[in-house]
Amino acid sequence: GMEGAIAAKTVTYDFERLMEGAKLLKCSEFGDAIIANM
Repeated sequence: GMEGAIAAKTVTYDFERLMEGAKLLKCSEFGDAIIANM
């Protein structure tokens, strides 16, 4: 879910700007990452 997506550093802008080495995703891509981490 969301915790897995954040732990994998695949996040939207609001998280990406606070995390070093994170991959910036569009909202729809973040939704896909959440589903993939369920």
